[in-house]
Amino acid sequence: MASTADFRNGMVLEIDGDLWAIAYFQHVKPGKGGAFVRTKLKNVLSGAVVERTYRAGEKVNDVRLERRPVNYSYMDGDLYYFMDANTYDMIPIAGDLLGADQLKYLKENMACEGLVHDDTVISVELPNFVELVVTKTDPGFKGDTAQGATKPAVLETGAEIQVPLFVEEGDALRIDRRDDKYMSRVNA
Repeated sequence: MASTADFRNGMVLEIDGDLWAIAYFQHVKPGKGGAFVRTKLKNVLSGAVVERTYRAGEKVNDVRLERRPVNYSYMDGDLYYFMDANTYDMIPIAGDLLGADQLKYLKENMACEGLVHDDTVISVELPNFVELVVTKTDPGFKGDTAQGATKPAVLETGAEIQVPLFVEEGDALRIDRRDDKYMSRVNA
């Protein structure tokens, strides 16, 4: 058991049998009445977001999720199979559970982290930074670089991002997948 004083971003709570991660919280002390904590919670499995308010000092059920290394193996229908690096078991995860924002950067043999609850992998998180090869982009022209000009590029996984004009097809790029942002070129 934990109280609202223990809240921090990323903390996982069990509410009505579901697991919810704290995405945002704010302690509020109004001039009149008791203090309370306003939270924004994200469902670990479905990704749904809800807002909930707790009285200051209220007890909640916190859950410890273990992180375990997993590797993406293959896709079959709507299921994505990951291999547990410790036990070599294959773990099927539904595509809608992974989310479209992660799927567009997922490639074979990618090392990821599995979130484990009650000795079962319930979700998978991709690394924040991924390295992918550009498969299609228009050529850049000299003189077009007034102020950090960019152009669209399609990566090997099908994701499309904005890149600087000097990036060419076949370049390996380091991408911050959280905000679809080009970071740098890498040596392939």
